[in-house]
Amino acid sequence: MDLRKLPLCSLAFFASVCAAQSITVPAGTPFPVQIEDHLPMRVGQAISAELIYPIYIDNTEVLPAGTVVSGMVVGLHANHSQRVSARLRGDFTPFRTPVVRFTGVTLADGTTVPLVTGVATDGAPIYRLVAPPPRQGGFVHQQWDNGKQILKDKLAIVTGPDKGDRLKQFLYTQLPCHPQRIEKKTAWTVETSEPLSLSQTAVETVAKAQPVAATPAPAETDSRTWIIQAYLGGGLSSATSKSGEAIEATVAEPIYNPDHTIAVPEGATIVGAVTEAKPARSFGRGGTLHFDFRQLILPSGVTQNVQASLTGADSAAPDKLALDSEGQVKPKPQDKLLVPFTLLVLAARPLDVDKGEGAGGGFGKNAVASNSLGAIGFIVGTALQQRNVAAGLGYYGAAISIYERWIKRGRDVTFARDTRLVLQTTPRNSTMLPSPKL
Repeated sequence: MDLRKLPLCSLAFFASVCAAQSITVPAGTPFPVQIEDHLPMRVGQAISAELIYPIYIDNTEVLPAGTVVSGMVVGLHANHSQRVSARLRGDFTPFRTPVVRFTGVTLADGTTVPLVTGVATDGAPIYRLVAPPPRQGGFVHQQWDNGKQILKDKLAIVTGPDKGDRLKQFLYTQLPCHPQRIEKKTAWTVETSEPLSLSQTAVETVAKAQPVAATPAPAETDSRTWIIQAYLGGGLSSATSKSGEAIEATVAEPIYNPDHTIAVPEGATIVGAVTEAKPARSFGRGGTLHFDFRQLILPSGVTQNVQASLTGADSAAPDKLALDSEGQVKPKPQDKLLVPFTLLVLAARPLDVDKGEGAGGGFGKNAVASNSLGAIGFIVGTALQQRNVAAGLGYYGAAISIYERWIKRGRDVTFARDTRLVLQTTPRNSTMLPSPKL
């Protein structure tokens, strides 16, 4: 044997051993991450985020929820629609949207491995839409329930957590220009651009800390029902989607049978179609989107018929979208009367001249009328001491409110690619698969 070849053989042997002791997260794997604190809106700002959901490979959890993912802001894009809306109210802040990229993952053993992802620009605080129980009663009862929900949402603004911070941000919005920040709980979902290699030791550490990683079914559901966590395979919008359009989602977590065999493996594809899609229309009429799933394709290629409906979804606009018990998503009912009516009443106050008042009217009346345009309106309306000017500013603010609530095109329902879905699935034929072992 040629002794000169021994070093090369040894190197190849150790390389093969290291490869066998590592687990690879393939390119295209979604990484949903979320920050826990407010961050400055600037290029180069470091970001420390956490995984919202665990990452599974071959039905084994390799990265738990809460894993730290690091990155930075690599650019700022102008937010033109927000700028136009703000300037109509006297706010000239140059609103921007951060462009972020993530570059590292800190494993359970404390080591940091490089991560290569694409950029993300659709960051926003996300919350889980949950389907409520079926509504009881007729039209009047349902409208009453809508009114109570609107009141509850309004009260949450002044009674919920961080109300002091919300007050400060509200005062900022009254200024003609104010600082902008990346909000706490802002989330992005990025896909890996290159495979991510993880050590077997780190994965085993995760497995020991969480020996059973199964998605449990709620106690009130039928034993034949699966609750599937999945990522939407492509974007959906009530503005562009058509009834009958094919859709698919990828199962994110394995589903276990009572005997701990795998009923639905991670990586399976669930296929469905859009059943209803209505674009938003003028006069404040919002869009409607409804879809379901009818077929499950296992990684082995086995196809299985299922009946699935949407019971939950992550949304960047939980205060503007609602999910009903049948899986239909549409905009929440808006308060279309209170705000415009209040602004109209305040706008008329300067014209209500009391005995003894001059042509300028009262300072307080001018202030409450013109304040609908923030600090600029307040200064102009009170400094000129002209009640007609103050009333005009007030009516202008009321007109904007009426336009946005009654005339403007309504909001479309949109789900981005890799949106996290919760599907309630009733299988017709169950396929038993062996449970994975490390």
